[in-house]
Amino acid sequence: MKRIRIIATLVIANMLMATPTSRASLNLLRRSPHPKPNNAHKYFFSSSSSSSHFRPSTFRKSYSCPIWSSSFSFCLPPPRSTTSTSLSSSSAFRPFSSFPPSMSSAAAAAVDSAETLSSNPLLQDFDFPPFDSVDASHVRPGIRALLQHLEVELEELEKSVEPSWPKLVEPLEKIVDRLTVVWGMVNHLKAVKDTPELRAAIEDVQPEKVKFQLRLGQSKPIYNAFKAIRDSPDWSSLSEARQRLVEAQIKEAVLIGIALDDGKREEFNKIEQELEKLSHKFSENVLDATKKFEKLITDKKEIEGLPPSALGLFAQAAVSKGHENATAENGPWIITLDGPSYLPVMQHAKNRALREELYRAYLTRASSGDLDNTAIIDQILKLRLEKAKLLGYNNYAEVSMAMKMATVDKAAELLEKLRSASWDAAVQDMEDLKSFAKNQSAAESDSLTHWDTTFWSERLRESKYDINEEELRPYFSLPKVMDGLFSLANTLFGIDIEPADGVAPVWNSDVRFYRVKDSSGNPIAYFYFDPYSRPSEKRGGAWMDEVVSRSRVMAQKGSSVRLPVAHMVCNQTPPVGDKPSLMTFREVETVFHEFGHALQHMLTKEDEGLVAGIRNIEWDAVELPSQFMENWCYHRDTLMSIAKHYQTGETLPEEVYKKLLAARTFRAGSFSLRQLKFATVDLELHTKYVPGGPESIYDVDQRVSVKTQVIPPLHEDRFLCSFSHIFAGGYAAGYYSYKWAEVLSADAFSAFEDAGLDDIKAVKETGQRFRNTILALGGGKAPLKVFVEFRGREPSPEPLLRHNGLLAATA
Repeated sequence: MKRIRIIATLVIANMLMATPTSRASLNLLRRSPHPKPNNAHKYFFSSSSSSSHFRPSTFRKSYSCPIWSSSFSFCLPPPRSTTSTSLSSSSAFRPFSSFPPSMSSAAAAAVDSAETLSSNPLLQDFDFPPFDSVDASHVRPGIRALLQHLEVELEELEKSVEPSWPKLVEPLEKIVDRLTVVWGMVNHLKAVKDTPELRAAIEDVQPEKVKFQLRLGQSKPIYNAFKAIRDSPDWSSLSEARQRLVEAQIKEAVLIGIALDDGKREEFNKIEQELEKLSHKFSENVLDATKKFEKLITDKKEIEGLPPSALGLFAQAAVSKGHENATAENGPWIITLDGPSYLPVMQHAKNRALREELYRAYLTRASSGDLDNTAIIDQILKLRLEKAKLLGYNNYAEVSMAMKMATVDKAAELLEKLRSASWDAAVQDMEDLKSFAKNQSAAESDSLTHWDTTFWSERLRESKYDINEEELRPYFSLPKVMDGLFSLANTLFGIDIEPADGVAPVWNSDVRFYRVKDSSGNPIAYFYFDPYSRPSEKRGGAWMDEVVSRSRVMAQKGSSVRLPVAHMVCNQTPPVGDKPSLMTFREVETVFHEFGHALQHMLTKEDEGLVAGIRNIEWDAVELPSQFMENWCYHRDTLMSIAKHYQTGETLPEEVYKKLLAARTFRAGSFSLRQLKFATVDLELHTKYVPGGPESIYDVDQRVSVKTQVIPPLHEDRFLCSFSHIFAGGYAAGYYSYKWAEVLSADAFSAFEDAGLDDIKAVKETGQRFRNTILALGGGKAPLKVFVEFRGREPSPEPLLRHNGLLAATA
C-alpha cells in the first residue's frame, strides 16, 4: 500500500485498494504514484485523548503588507526564527495578510485577491477537512499560495538545518504534512466527486506541485544532514524506528535523483512531471470510458435471469437518466459498466448476446478514440525505463523493488510456484464447467468462452453447494455487516467504534463518520466510510486512504500526539427503494479488506509521523492486515453475527453457512491464475518489454496469457488500457504484492487457528499480539521482523495453499 518518505509522502495517494477480481479493486497510489489505488490526506489537525474531536490549529496574527508588486498574489510572511519549539505555532499555516486602509488601486485589487485567499477553505484552519465547501475554484489559488509558502519554509530549513531530530526531521515533517493534507483533500474529491472543472484545476497546478516535491526530495542540505545522522557516533543509540526513517529518506532521495549530475537530474525531473500527467490522464480516460457506456433495455426478455436487486438498480439508473417512470418490474432499465451493474449481468443474464456485448465493452474500455490509453501506456513504460537507466538500474522493476521486501527474482519465483500449483486445478475447473453446461443442454457447452464462464460458474456453484448469491443478499444488510465488523474489532483488538456523524464535514450525504476508542473510552482515531457506487462522479474499485497520520510532531499544545484519520471507500450496491444496501458476499469481503488497511493506519502506536501506521511499510507487506481480515468472513461466529435477514432478523441457517464454507475453495485455481496473470504481465512489462521494440504491449499480454489463462484471451483484448493499478496507481512492478502479502496474511490467520478459533480467550490474546505487532509497529520496524515477532517464526506458504484448497496440487 503505502510508504511515506520525503517525496513519497507528498506524492503518495495512499489508496489501498481491494483486488479487482474477488473484491472490487487496493490502491497506495503515489500521487505521483496508491493507491494505491493508487493512490495521504492530512493537514492542520490535532487531537488529544480527552477530546472527542480535533482542536483547530492556531494561526499566527496577520501583519500589514507593503504596497504589492503585481507579480505577487499574496503577501509572504517575513522570515521567522527556526529555533522556535512551539508546536502550536510552528505547525500551523500562516494566515494571509491584512492591509492598511489607505492603498493605491493596484494594491486594492491585491486586497481582493488576498481576501479571496483568506476565505479559501484549502487554506483555512479547520478541525477536519472542509470536504463540503471545497470546489474547483479554490484549487488553483489555494495550491499556488500553499506552494509559495512552503517554498519559503523549505529555504529556511535548508539554511538552518543540522543533523539532529529537532533541526531536521521535525521541520521536514511539518512541510511534508501541510502539502500532503491539502493536496490529498483535492485529490480525494477528484476520486469521489469528479467534475470537469476540478480535473482542469488539478491539471493546471499539478506540474507546480510536482516541481516542489522534486525540489524537496532533491534537497542536498537535507540529504547531507540525514547522511550525517547515519554516520554520527550517536547512530547506534537511535531507536529502530528512527534508524529506519533515516535509511529510508536517504534511499528515497537517491531514487528521486539526488545523486545525478545537473543535466541528468533535469532530465529526470522532466520524466517525473510527464509521468504524473500521464498517470492522471490514464485514470480519467478509464473513468470516462466506464461512464460513457450505457445500455438501455425496454424488453424484459433481454434481461431474463437477472435478480430483482439488479433490476431495481438498473431502473434506478434509468430514472436518473430521465426515464421518470422506470420500475424494476417494467423498466426501462439502464445497464452500465460500473461493478454493481456489470457483474450481475455476467453472473445471471441468460441472454448470451448481452453478456458478450458487456464483456467486450468492459474489456476494451479506454482503448479507442479520444479515450485510448494505448499511447499513454507506451509512453509511461518508455519513461519508466528511461528513469531506471538514469538511476543506474537495468529496468523499472529493479527501481520498484529497491523499496520492497522482494527482489525481481524472488517475486518471479513466487509467482511461478503459485502458477504451477494453480494450473492443473484451473484446467479442471474449466472441464467441470464444460461438463456441467453440457448436462444442462446448453447450446454453448462445446464453445464456452469468456462471457460464459462467470454465468456457468454461478450455476455450477448453485448446483454444487445449493448457494445462490442473490438469495444471500437479504442476510447481508450494510448496517448489520458494520455492526458485526465493529464487534469483531472489539473482540480482537479491544477497541470500540461509535458513529460520530456531524462531527466532520462530508462530501456526500451517504458518507458516515466514526470515532474509534480504546478500552478506557478515549478516542484514538477516526474514519470516514463512503460505501456506495456513484458512477457519474466516483471512480470504481475500493480503497483505503490516509487523511491524517498519527504524529508527535504535529500534536497541538496540550496533547502528546495527533490522532490518525482514515477514509474507507467502496463501490457496493446502493439502497434501492426502501431496502437498505443488501450486499453480496464479495462486497462483505471488500469491506473487511479495506477495514484491515484502516486498522493498521488507526491502531499504530508509532509516534514518528514519517513511519507511523501504513507509512514506510514495504509495499509488498502492506496487504497483510487487509487480507487477514477477509479470513474472518468465513469464521462462524463472525459470519453469524452479521448474517441477519434484514426483514425478519433471522440468522443465516447453519446448513447455508456450511455450504458457504465448502464453497470457499470453489474455482480457487481459476481465481489464483487470474491474479497471477495480472502480476506476471506487470513484471514482464517492467523487466523485458522494450518500448518501440518488436513486441507490442498486447503481444506481451497474449504471451503471458498462454501460461496463465486456460481460455486464451480474445485477440482484441485491451484489458491493459484499464489496468489502473499499474498505470495510474502504486502497483507498477508491484502487483505481485497481493500474492506476496497473501502468504503473510494466511500464515498470520493460521496463528488464530492454532490457538483455537472457538477459544475466545485464546482469540483475544492472539488478537492483542497481532495488534501490538502487525498493527502497532507501522513502518518503524522491518516487516519480516514484525511478522516474526507476532508469529514466532518466518512465514510459510502452507496456510495459503491450504486455505485455497491447492495443497494437494503441490504435493
